[in-house]
Amino acid sequence: MKSELYQQYSQENTSSSSSHNTPLPIAFHGKDQDNHSRRGSRNSLGKSLETIRRSLTGQSVFSNVSQFSVKEIYGDLNSTEIERERARTKKDVLSEIQQNLDNDVEPFVLPESGLPIEKDGEEYGLIDPELITWEGYGDPDDPRNWSVTKKVYLLGFVSVYALVSPMSSSILTPAMSDISKEFHITDPVITSMVASIQILAWAVGPILIAPLSEFDYIGRKPVLDMSILMSFFFNLGCSFSKNTAQMMVFRFVGGLFGSSPLNVGAGVISDMFDAKSRNVALAGFTLAPLLGPVIAPMIAGFIVDNLQWRWVFYVLTIFNGVVAVLGMIFFKETYSPKLLKDKAKALRKSTGNTNLHTIYEITNQKFSTRMISTMTRPIKLLFMHPMVIGLGSFLAFVYGFMYLLIITFPTMFAENYGFSKSVIGLMYIPMGVGFTVGIAFWTVVIGKTYERLEERNNGVAKPEFRLPCLFIVGIIIPIGLVWYGWSAEKKLHWIMPGIGSGIFAFGFICAFQCCQNYLIDMNPRFAASSVAAAALFRSLFGFTFPLFANKMYRAMNYGWGNTMCAFIAFLLGVPFPIYCYFHGEEMRCRFNEKFDNEQKEQDKHALKALA
Repeated sequence: MKSELYQQYSQENTSSSSSHNTPLPIAFHGKDQDNHSRRGSRNSLGKSLETIRRSLTGQSVFSNVSQFSVKEIYGDLNSTEIERERARTKKDVLSEIQQNLDNDVEPFVLPESGLPIEKDGEEYGLIDPELITWEGYGDPDDPRNWSVTKKVYLLGFVSVYALVSPMSSSILTPAMSDISKEFHITDPVITSMVASIQILAWAVGPILIAPLSEFDYIGRKPVLDMSILMSFFFNLGCSFSKNTAQMMVFRFVGGLFGSSPLNVGAGVISDMFDAKSRNVALAGFTLAPLLGPVIAPMIAGFIVDNLQWRWVFYVLTIFNGVVAVLGMIFFKETYSPKLLKDKAKALRKSTGNTNLHTIYEITNQKFSTRMISTMTRPIKLLFMHPMVIGLGSFLAFVYGFMYLLIITFPTMFAENYGFSKSVIGLMYIPMGVGFTVGIAFWTVVIGKTYERLEERNNGVAKPEFRLPCLFIVGIIIPIGLVWYGWSAEKKLHWIMPGIGSGIFAFGFICAFQCCQNYLIDMNPRFAASSVAAAALFRSLFGFTFPLFANKMYRAMNYGWGNTMCAFIAFLLGVPFPIYCYFHGEEMRCRFNEKFDNEQKEQDKHALKALA
């Protein structure tokens, strides 16, 4: 079947090409451009009809392994003619990609590459007979077509992966007084830094380690397995630390690797779920890393009251080790380009045709080029895109204050209420309830609001439709901060500051979901980079806020300190989102166009180099 389709394409293409010896140009002009456009139209129609036929009949162009043999594809052509055909075919594919790039065809699978590749290159299968893609839209090996049970099972695994590092970030907070005594730490800033330095590592991980999962010869599973395993070793190192320097080094490197599941997990969800079903999966995944910093101190409080502080890390390491072992055994690869690469490798071995390949193997740039681009783009967005700066600053502020609360809970409840460490651990429960209720409530409300605004706009969706709920949460979060601060300062019943922290956590979920969804929607081509930029921004705040928390509360006490922070949260969370909703589209499009043009030039240069 595939051979017949290729022969049909080859015959059409030969009539418009003078000779197989003549290389096809990347760019076409004048009459040549018209001919190429007409040929592209015929091919597009043929591809569409073929896709519909296969969808209705359930048939596949890959149903027979023997069709990938050299004999089946090229018939009686000699080796020289075969190589000539392969060279011409590759140039045809690159030319088609170039034309789609010039026509601003939106990329589908690999937005970061900027290349217009849809459904893992299936649209180029009629041009290239040795191209390995999925066997139609119903291929059971495609992660998007896996059963719901399998998807939920893998979603559960990646959520547990993402739970380990946030637990590690806060699990030592109830033990910090004991650690400070043993390590002779007298400076409160150093004490806070021991706890928060892991969050600083989260600012680096999304740029250095997480992008490795986007390479088709690596994939998601090796990165996740390596990250959880390295987290195990460095958490174990924390339990045997002899001084402050050792503890900080182990926590920083452990956080560097532990940050990967927080970022790669979203990619795993994107691998398995389409846009319509992705929101619920993302909501469930988001809950795990937010509950981690809450669950860990609850456990650690009882450990510190009854055992030596090192048992905090022993327990964490045991949990980390169990997750690592189970994950390495049972977690499966979900990244489509990696799965296709493995499929092509198996077919090369079974058919003897060593030229079988995926679309990514003929379009991949050099490792160093891609890594440099991946590392620098989030930083450019963070400093040069006003939407990332504006919305990212609000998200970073509330994220930083969340860790300020988490790390100062032991001091506040011990000094103001005289609680033991075990009971202080229980005071994290209201925050956990706020996160859980927030996920259930805001996931529905944000989704309904978005759908209603889309319907009013004649079915045309805009990223700005993600923002209206921020107007409300820009008031809810300050209320939670003021409630918590003045309750603590006036030493009201312990439930009052607990309620304040729960209100803050409830609003935090909305801020996180709205800002993240907007950053993804505002430019799908740079979705991963926008999210990485926001992660870098909020991790820096999460590291910094605990460092000045004790000095701020000593100078202003809890009431006025939180009131000041509430005022800042209001200024960041209300005026700019309102401006973005009513007038931000023009600014967003202008800056998107700037980054798109820059990326397009890079892609054109890369395609010419490949050709």
